[in-house]
Amino acid sequence: MGTTQLESVPEPKYWHLKTVISEALDSEFQVGEILPNERELAARFGVARATLRQALEQLELEGRLQRRRGVGTTVAPPRVGVDVSTAQHRWPGAGDASWQPLDCATTPPPAAVLRLLEADTGPGADAVGSVFAVRRLRATHGQAVAAEQLYVPAASVPGLVPADSPAGPALAHAVLHELQRLPLEGQDRAVELGSARADDARELDRLPGSPVLVVTTRYLSGGRTAAVSVATYRADTCRLTFGDVGNLGIAS
Repeated sequence: MGTTQLESVPEPKYWHLKTVISEALDSEFQVGEILPNERELAARFGVARATLRQALEQLELEGRLQRRRGVGTTVAPPRVGVDVSTAQHRWPGAGDASWQPLDCATTPPPAAVLRLLEADTGPGADAVGSVFAVRRLRATHGQAVAAEQLYVPAASVPGLVPADSPAGPALAHAVLHELQRLPLEGQDRAVELGSARADDARELDRLPGSPVLVVTTRYLSGGRTAAVSVATYRADTCRLTFGDVGNLGIAS
């Protein structure tokens, strides 16, 4: 069976269009300026609207464009660095005022999170049991840049009894406070590209399905997973960094 030579594969039409539009953004538009509607753009570049959408979606993915509710498609400012390093080795909520707890409830975690919580339990170990889900929002200069769901098994915060803990912001603060009583042994972290779910999109002022960066962090204590964080960052404005980059800022 023969192999396909990369040189012989034609460049997709939308990819060439993306380059053309990107050059136009540099020479004809200012940051924050609203682009013409799809019909006008398709007519200008002589392409089908489906091809245009593919090019615009790629430019949004690359952080060149933003789709804003009630506004349309605008030219995006340069991405800013957001520090997601593990150098400080701190529990969630420990001395970080940029994260604000919004809510907390006892809820079954998603299957992928449950697998992480159970990953280091040996044969015959007890099931994870009840899990507290803490909802937090990360903001700077009054603008939300990330939404997080922090999953904490009840066994990690023995000072709290799920049946006696009413849902709400007070419970979120209580879970974070109890979690910090544990000795933090380490963290591991993974980053992947994703699409904004409806609840994340609403809190981040994005459209559902917009590109986002998903950071999953596993917090380790006592030889097991004590908590799992799934944080969704705006891909159009955030550039994740893994070292000390100073304060988080964002262009409006």
